[in-house]
Amino acid sequence: MPTQPTLTQQFATEYAKGAVPGMLRAIRTIKRANSMILIGALAASYLHQAHYLSALGAGMFAWIVPGVFDLAMLSMLTITQTTGMAVDAKRAAMKILSVVVVISAAVNFAAPGPLGLRIIFALVVGLVAGVEWVAAKIRPDFAAIEAREVEVITEVHPNRKLDPEVARARAAKAAQTRQANQAAKAAADQARAEAARSRAAKAAERARVRAERDELEQMLEERPVAVGVHRAQ
Repeated sequence: MPTQPTLTQQFATEYAKGAVPGMLRAIRTIKRANSMILIGALAASYLHQAHYLSALGAGMFAWIVPGVFDLAMLSMLTITQTTGMAVDAKRAAMKILSVVVVISAAVNFAAPGPLGLRIIFALVVGLVAGVEWVAAKIRPDFAAIEAREVEVITEVHPNRKLDPEVARARAAKAAQTRQANQAAKAAADQARAEAARSRAAKAAERARVRAERDELEQMLEERPVAVGVHRAQ
């Protein structure tokens, strides 16, 4: 005859059911908040720089240049944080991002006003980069989830004894499997990219050879005509 689950076991069961939806809601909420912070920081930096450049007499360019710098910052951040992006592209984007952040922060700091206010506006630029960097890092810790799942199963079904060391070993093995799968996927993506580059290089070489052959045939076709004209003269 099955035993009636205790209140603790019932709570653990309901907690396990709501863990994933709760985590997904938290991730969505954090990303929305980060997006609002990013928009607010970019707007504050843009308007502050535009107002300062306009006071210097930059005219319409006072409203264009800060926008260009802010968009460049956002674009470089996206490149550096995108999974699967080429390493040389990320390295180049980091260099450009450093230059853009320094220039934007310098303009914000150079604007007239109290020292504390100037420091705050300069830090806003760093906040833009920091928020986007954190947003790219938001993802579940699957090893921790698996360890918690083992704990919940043990709590709900106390007859299933599982040594904590075994649970940690299983979680570590699962993490290693995921890392191996990610490495295999990255290697496959790199192999496909190299194959595409090889095909493009071969196509370019064939096009070059074809163009040289066509040029040579055209020269050979025009030469008898030129010789005939010369003899006729």
